[in-house]
Amino acid sequence: MRRLPIPEDVTGEEIDKDVRQELQSLPKGLAEDVAKNLVMVARLIDEDPETAYAYSKVALRLASRVAAVREAGGFAAYANQKYSEALAEFRAARRMTGGVDLWPVMADCERGLGRPEKALEMAGAPEVHKLDKAGQVEMRLVAAGARRDMDQLDAAIVTLQSPELASNSVQPWTARLRYAYADALLAAGREGEAREWFAKAAEADKDGSTDASDRLAEMDGVEFVDAFDESEAEAEAEAEEDVASREAPAQAVEVAAVAEDSVDSQDSEADQDDDEADEDDHKD
Repeated sequence: MRRLPIPEDVTGEEIDKDVRQELQSLPKGLAEDVAKNLVMVARLIDEDPETAYAYSKVALRLASRVAAVREAGGFAAYANQKYSEALAEFRAARRMTGGVDLWPVMADCERGLGRPEKALEMAGAPEVHKLDKAGQVEMRLVAAGARRDMDQLDAAIVTLQSPELASNSVQPWTARLRYAYADALLAAGREGEAREWFAKAAEADKDGSTDASDRLAEMDGVEFVDAFDESEAEAEAEAEEDVASREAPAQAVEVAAVAEDSVDSQDSEADQDDDEADEDDHKD
């Protein structure tokens, strides 16, 4: 089996204790290998989803009967928009655990596969009532997205209207919920309300999980100048000035040399004229 390189700082101990407990059913050496690959999946899934997917495939080949491994494989496939594969992995993990935590992301896979009606059907299933608050909010976001997939903008807006949206308390899902609501309002042409909710989303978005601030600035007609590009331009201008300042003395020297040559030439001609005049005097 082809393995992928594991950095020396990865020990496998970084994974969640519940996952570590699941891996105890494996031989110790195998459990360590699987854990390290799962760490790499978690480490890379946002910045380099393709490589994270590759590590997840290694883990799946090593321990496909472990629910946490199937779940990691599902999220890695989901991050790479491999929705059919992701859905299969999530279903396998759910069969193993009997839990409902993956229900919203499974519904979103149905959306990714072009089946928004199926996602809405899942949003109305009994499993939703078993979800915790975060899961229920996530399901609401998926359902609203399915409505938008079906060009039902007003229904999407109504779907997002909830006690969680109206609450002033900031929870991990608050920024994303407000952002989705603002985006739906904007799509429906309700720009004034959309701006208000983009502002609320930006206020709640402490970790930059959305681009609410950029959307708000765009609506206000604010243009941002890239500080890096500006510094580059200044550096180029300074470099050009340095070149010009180095060339100027050289040009001055060159002009002076030409002038000196001209003077020498004139002096030489004058001396020659004087010599000719002396010869004429001797002849006379």
